[in-house]
Amino acid sequence: MGYPLPCMTRLDTPAKPAPSTLQKLWKELLEPILFAVVITQFVATLVGVDGNSMLPGLRNRERVFVPKYETWLHKAGVGNFKRGDILIFKPPAQAAQKIENLNRSFLGLWNYRPFLIKRLIGLPGDKIRISGGEVYLNGAKLDASWTTGYWQQQECWDTQSDLATQATSGRAGVMPDQPEFTVPAGTYFVMGDNRTVNGSEDSRMFGPVPLRDIAGRAAAVVWPVMRKSNLKYDCAAETAGELSGENELNWRVLNRPPGFSAVPAPTTP
Repeated sequence: MGYPLPCMTRLDTPAKPAPSTLQKLWKELLEPILFAVVITQFVATLVGVDGNSMLPGLRNRERVFVPKYETWLHKAGVGNFKRGDILIFKPPAQAAQKIENLNRSFLGLWNYRPFLIKRLIGLPGDKIRISGGEVYLNGAKLDASWTTGYWQQQECWDTQSDLATQATSGRAGVMPDQPEFTVPAGTYFVMGDNRTVNGSEDSRMFGPVPLRDIAGRAAAVVWPVMRKSNLKYDCAAETAGELSGENELNWRVLNRPPGFSAVPAPTTP
């Protein structure tokens, strides 16, 4: 004869309290924003190309992939940028005070230095000379045919202006005229690939860029997916003009031009 089972009382799980307004704000708004900021500042981001200073390789409104972690490693002393890299950076503060295009205003509330995109030409210690539109690094002429060939075809390769005949030009009142320039420690000499008379504002005008002002290296083009193979540059208007040719895939890795591999190391005095 069995015994009756004891009566089992089911304990209901207490209901979770409704999240507070602050918790909702964090979960739905602040947490995604913080996550996005961490990713874009420390891991990777996309940057848009604004202007024609990196023609013919990079066109206006293309978007490039930037691995931000590389920059933080370099700033911590791990590795370094290399000649031929394409860098995103802010121009030196002293230059922005004198060059109008480098000192912009946000709704008249505050001024800021816009990010620029240029090619890294000289590392710390490199000796740079520019003559007749040709760049000389540590005494050897740089094979810049990746860009000068295009400008020769457009018939507007600059070989005569101050920027084409001086390593640094006093035209903007920032750097004194110098036929040869030695890149100081902790800085980088950058130039645009656009080699027309007014094609690029770069280290020839505003001097070398400190490592602290570099935001990253452009590693690949990711947008648009397709583009026309040929681009005509209007030399008189100083603008990109007619597009022609076949459609081609625009996704591509931004490799360093081979001419940089032949640059000799700087000699120490």
